[in-house]
Amino acid sequence: MDNTNKFSGISKEYNESRPSYAQKLIECMFTDFNLHKNSLIADIGSGTGKLAKQLLDRGCTVFCIEPNNDMRTAAVKELEMYKNFISVNANAENTTLENNRVDHITAAQSFHWFDTEKFRNECMRIIKKDGNVFLIWNKRDETSDINRELHQCCSEFCPDFKGFSGGINTHDQRIKDFFRGNYNYVTFNNPLKFDRDKFIKRCISASYSLKGFDKDFNRYIEALNKIFDKYETNGTLIIENTSDAYIGKVE
Repeated sequence: MDNTNKFSGISKEYNESRPSYAQKLIECMFTDFNLHKNSLIADIGSGTGKLAKQLLDRGCTVFCIEPNNDMRTAAVKELEMYKNFISVNANAENTTLENNRVDHITAAQSFHWFDTEKFRNECMRIIKKDGNVFLIWNKRDETSDINRELHQCCSEFCPDFKGFSGGINTHDQRIKDFFRGNYNYVTFNNPLKFDRDKFIKRCISASYSLKGFDKDFNRYIEALNKIFDKYETNGTLIIENTSDAYIGKVE
């Protein structure tokens, strides 16, 4: 299945509302998993460059591999001031990079869109010996009341909804298969804070979200506003969330 166009037309909302990843996770990648300021990284399915920016700020050189034109264009606008940012129009299964080109590989909020085995083979081709692959998600605490209610709302209105984070589960079988069962797992708190505008933009930036031309779009937005009203405090909504990473080698 070609998922290239899932985020067409929503790059602005995505860039304005999607969070970065927990700073403690970024620190962990450098202190415990061999990233350094001179690392050459392929960020696969890089979107508008949320994770890439955090790595570029640390001095890394980042190939941002992104097949969606809207998302890639937004990333270029956001990151073009970094001399070590390289935008690549390619996909996870065929990055177009040379053999043994990069020190490490990251995939943030994107692995669930990939063909697991083809992506694994591509990682083996482009990564240098002893390099790590980082599969990263901002993952909601689905035991919290607000996330339960948002899950119910999305299930009711959005036919393509399969769960948050593309339906990926903690220690999902796809992750186990990719790493052949041998990986490290780290998680850090990263609560999400939204005002009303950003909350609505965050919801409609999802691949499964209804679009403005859909019949029930206005009812969907009305339901989201009611959830915001129920859980906000002084105009701010906090959603429980963690930044999770699965880290290992592909050999």
